[in-house]
Amino acid sequence: MTDQAQIRVLSVDDHPLLREGIAAIINDQPDMVLTADASSGSEGIQKFRELRPDITLMDLRLPDMSGIDSLIAIRTEFSEARIIMLTTFEGDVEIQRALEAGARGYMLKSMPPRELVEVIRQVHAGKKRVPPEVAAHLAEHMSDEELTGREIDVLGHIAGGNRNRDIAEKLFISEETVKVHIKHIMDKLGASDRTQAVAIGVRRGIIQF
Repeated sequence: MTDQAQIRVLSVDDHPLLREGIAAIINDQPDMVLTADASSGSEGIQKFRELRPDITLMDLRLPDMSGIDSLIAIRTEFSEARIIMLTTFEGDVEIQRALEAGARGYMLKSMPPRELVEVIRQVHAGKKRVPPEVAAHLAEHMSDEELTGREIDVLGHIAGGNRNRDIAEKLFISEETVKVHIKHIMDKLGASDRTQAVAIGVRRGIIQF
């Protein structure tokens, strides 16, 4: 098969082992070729500009910026960019953000290689692809009331081990206001205590920890 007919793939991931694994899987396909890989968001954006790949595999967590920010940067310049997010996380908030930002696919790193190449082919053909388990995870929280920006700040401070008084000082609000925010956070997340609220927040990708 000629280069023209092959799907040209750019892989952006900061784990060398994973990049090598992805390269091996893609170069093993007769209809695909890995044109380049990158280990950071800024390098990924640069390589995209240079090479204009057909498909970009983008890790959600990168050392210099989030994969979602890299996705937004690329799509701002190249609106036709077809980007598939790759992650170990199933956080519905991050999935939602990625899809809203224009990701064409979303893959968990735990999925078998044959699914990865299948998703690449489907996205290249113009389809969107979100695996059933990820779609189910999204649907589960569709009707949930979202946390406000301030509530996310408070939850982040709780995760950092701060007491109400510390949070009040850091956010320049009263301790009473902090308590109100915490009550709203617990209600919205269905959490019974602060520890559970943090655990849910991390699992859903509301906060990074």
